[in-house]
Amino acid sequence: MFFFPGCNLFCPWCQNPDLILGKENKEFISLEEGLAHIKKRRAVLGGVVLSGGEPSLYNEIPDLIREIKECGLPVKLDTNGMVPDMLERIFSRDYTRPDYIALDLKLAPGRYRELLPESLPDPANVFNPEEALIKSAALIREAGIAHEYRSLALPRGFIDETDIEALAPLADGAPWYFRPFRGGNCLDSAWDSLEEDSAEAEKQAKALAARACELGKTGITSFTKEN
Repeated sequence: MFFFPGCNLFCPWCQNPDLILGKENKEFISLEEGLAHIKKRRAVLGGVVLSGGEPSLYNEIPDLIREIKECGLPVKLDTNGMVPDMLERIFSRDYTRPDYIALDLKLAPGRYRELLPESLPDPANVFNPEEALIKSAALIREAGIAHEYRSLALPRGFIDETDIEALAPLADGAPWYFRPFRGGNCLDSAWDSLEEDSAEAEKQAKALAARACELGKTGITSFTKEN
């Protein structure tokens, strides 16, 4: 699995703060080193996941996908959907198309501005996250690539059924996974104390999945711990 540092969203509940902030004390290796490791171990690998952070921020992604596929390995891409131009680029050629995609659906599209980094001088002039998400979802639906959607059941009702109703038009019949929130090592440490008891967290995830099903989507509750 490749974890790419850096992200164009600042989700306070994210549990990969070293990747998001690109901390210098994190021992990142180069793409060349990572690719060399994959080539060496390709006989025992079942595939490669490109995750982050946000991998679509990197111009090297198309070439990396091509080289991994040339090793005979399938590629899964995890993305927040904020760089539709890169998705359009990698979808345009068979040898750079991932074999599977996971698209995060975090909040109602109109709420994505809540997740922009405060460090941006003028977020409104950088990019429109709502438009980016809608375009990326359409590209994924139309690409003919196997995919899934992922949402986190955030505590204190931070995401609710109105968010699911707003997100539903972006999803098709692919699986839409809902996971309970687990505190710990969050980008904003205040979120660590917001974790609810397991029963309440699971109830929230099941309720969101049920609403997705009512809207004709394939809502599935998953109880993995990763956020």
